[in-house]
Amino acid sequence: MAELTVGRSILEANDRLAEDLRARFREAGVKVINIISSPGAGKTTLLEKTLTLLKHRLAVGVIEGDIQTTEDAQRVAACGVKAVQIETKGACHLDGNMLGGALAAFDLNALDLLIVENVGNLVCPVEFDLGEDLKVAVLSVTEGDDKPSKYPLLFSEAGVLIVNKIDLLPYIDCDLRRIHDTCRSLNPAQAVFDLSCRTGEGLEPWVNWLEAWVRGKTA
Repeated sequence: MAELTVGRSILEANDRLAEDLRARFREAGVKVINIISSPGAGKTTLLEKTLTLLKHRLAVGVIEGDIQTTEDAQRVAACGVKAVQIETKGACHLDGNMLGGALAAFDLNALDLLIVENVGNLVCPVEFDLGEDLKVAVLSVTEGDDKPSKYPLLFSEAGVLIVNKIDLLPYIDCDLRRIHDTCRSLNPAQAVFDLSCRTGEGLEPWVNWLEAWVRGKTA
């Protein structure tokens, strides 16, 4: 019982921080997305490809979350976008306190979009609200078509599902329809994009949708 009380207390404290962050984002007029996936799904590569297409259309900032190293922030910065790295030093997720500390590096009023790339994990990051407007789940076909049913919280809360590495479908045992059907049952309103960061297939529709969403032009 004590462990449950402690866990609930941590989440409640984070929820209060998240509300403060949400108010800051709204006051600045910046949209915020929180990208979540398991390690190796292709989040950072997706981010690089997205930024290459998007950086001339919108003012974008990026916050990178990793247990250790600044490699991902360096990769993103090489795309010509300001990126700040949060090293969690063992924590399996970002929380409101970590994110709040990183925001000092940005002029939020000058941004259209702030992208948070969370620590690679399908469980913990989902439970910690960051004040974001939208969660984006990234799933690679190499992980298998059973992941949405095994980790339903992420796929029910994510407003967008990106299925990456579809160029590998001919070579692996993964049923794309099962992924779609499971996610549709969890969240019928979810926007779904099947794409390949390696070949570029499907990237343009995703980036166009994201730009329209930031500008308030999506349903």
